[in-house]
Amino acid sequence: MANAFLSTALPLTAGATLDSPPAIDAGSTAWMLTSSALVLLMIPGLALFYGGMVRRKNILTTMMQSFVAMAVIGVQWVLVGYSLAFGKSQGGWIGWSPEFLGLQGIAPQRLFGDKAIPELVFVMFQGKFAIITPALIGGAVAERMKFSAWVWFILLWTTLIYCPLAHWVWASDGWLYKYGVLDFAGGTVVHIAAGVSALVLAKRLGPRRDYPGGAILPNSLVLTLLGAGLLWFGWFGFNAGSAVAVEHPVAGATAGLAFTTTQSAAAAAALMWMLLEWNQTGKPTSLGLASGIVAGLVAITPAAGHVKPLAAILIGAVASIVCYAAVRAKVRVGLDDSLDAFGVHGVGGIWGALATGLFCFQPVAGLLGGNAEQLLKQAVGVAVTLAFAGGGTWLLATLMDGFRGLRVPEAHERDGLDISAHGERGYHL
Repeated sequence: MANAFLSTALPLTAGATLDSPPAIDAGSTAWMLTSSALVLLMIPGLALFYGGMVRRKNILTTMMQSFVAMAVIGVQWVLVGYSLAFGKSQGGWIGWSPEFLGLQGIAPQRLFGDKAIPELVFVMFQGKFAIITPALIGGAVAERMKFSAWVWFILLWTTLIYCPLAHWVWASDGWLYKYGVLDFAGGTVVHIAAGVSALVLAKRLGPRRDYPGGAILPNSLVLTLLGAGLLWFGWFGFNAGSAVAVEHPVAGATAGLAFTTTQSAAAAAALMWMLLEWNQTGKPTSLGLASGIVAGLVAITPAAGHVKPLAAILIGAVASIVCYAAVRAKVRVGLDDSLDAFGVHGVGGIWGALATGLFCFQPVAGLLGGNAEQLLKQAVGVAVTLAFAGGGTWLLATLMDGFRGLRVPEAHERDGLDISAHGERGYHL
């Protein structure tokens, strides 16, 4: 989702006439449909990644936090979310196009801008990003947040925080887009926003009843590794699919670059995390390798179509260094970020956004190419996202906590949320 999204769609392509049907490019459309499906696959991947890391008594509710986003935000996006994010800009702050409500005004043959793909395909591609972003927050509050409160939280958070931020950064009339902030596929809109919101929500809820002294062991690192693999696989649609806003045809040079940098950064980060852990503890763990994979993927997301492969390797390697340090520091500061949502997505997203300014070679030269101005713009984007998403989440969580409460009773937390919230068990062994 590069920094060039259009907020309006053109009914005809160049060269078409009122008497001829719009020219839909089959290859571009097929790639965007594939990319959309790949991004959706990341949600089950995230559920496995998170679900494997919690205790057996909480695996279902943890996975449900991801899966329910597909239902709740899947409906929200069609009804109002797309209009708020990509409708006609209201002063650069929010979108609003009544014909987008319920997608009633978008005909199947209507094209998205000059990209030769149906706008409905673009709507669905964007919708998958809207789904996974709040799901990421669940990693920070696992094993202690009411499921009913979670459902309300992701609905309100997506509507009030994600949609405006997406408009600012990705809509062509958004104020951060006009300012020049680069975010190819969601470093600010997705990962920093989710990461800082996870931090705020974790602090608002407080630590789990047996944290940090109790034994909190993963129920299945096999599931976590499988989830990491699915995330890596789906991330190629996440990043390479975002070339839709850069060029036509979609599956072109920038998509190929984003595909390559995504692979390079993830591999470098996985290797670096493994080496760091091996050096410090004497053993390379599967959880560490999985964490490194995700850290690299997070960090390259804003830069994927803007940097070269060697820069991507450096971005991934540094991502593991800073995220590894952040994850190890949480116990010292008393933060129960259950599954390291802030430590990986927040910290990795911040580094990736700033690294975009350092290393980008298109559409502008980065600092290492002689352009310190872009680094400053990236820093402004980071600061705005931290303030808006963090402050908005604090206000939203405070109001919700006062109205209906966020945290489960202690007895439910002790016995496990699978039984108390869903009346089920993940395993009958």
